Amino acid sequence: MRWFWIDRFIEFESGKSAKAVKNVSLAEEHLHDHFPGFPVMPGSLMLEGMAQTGGILLGESHGFQHIVILAKVPKVVYHSWAVPGDTLIYSAELLEARPEGGITRVTATCGERLVAEAEIVFVHLDQSAGAAIPAHVDQKNFVFELGLMSILDVGKAGSGAAAAPAAP
Repeated sequence: MRWFWIDRFIEFESGKSAKAVKNVSLAEEHLHDHFPGFPVMPGSLMLEGMAQTGGILLGESHGFQHIVILAKVPKVVYHSWAVPGDTLIYSAELLEARPEGGITRVTATCGERLVAEAEIVFVHLDQSAGAAIPAHVDQKNFVFELGLMSILDVGKAGSGAAAAPAAP
C-alpha cells in the first residue's frame, strides 16, 4: 500500500520550489497510539511528507523521466510537533538537480511556527525500456514515479467545475 503524506500543492515553480499542504486529522489511525492522550504526528511521517514534496519537485524538473528514490537525509531537525487540526505547509527548494539525482531543502511550518527542516538527497532510477529495477530495491522507497503524476492535478482544482474532455 502506498501512502501520501501531502494533500495538495498550493505553489509549484518548476525547477525551483514547491509548497504542499498536509492537514493533520484525528481520523489518521497512527495518531491514536502516538501518543495516547497526546496525539502528535510522528516525525518520520513529517519527513516522508517533506520527501514527497521535494521528490516531486525534482521529478518534475526532469520531466518525470526517472523514478525518484530517497537516498539519504543528511540533516533533519524537529523544532515542534503537529497535532490534529494543524495544517502543515511543506516548502521545498531545489538546491541541485543533476541527471543522477538531486538535493532539496524542505521546511515544515504550521502558521508562523517552524516544525521541522531537512536536507534531502535523492537518486534517479532509469525507467527507460529495458532497465530493470534491481531485486534489492524496495519500491516502498520510491518517492515518485510516473504512476503518481496525477497528484500534481490536485493543486490545479479550484472552481470545482468538471475538466474539459481531452481532444480525440
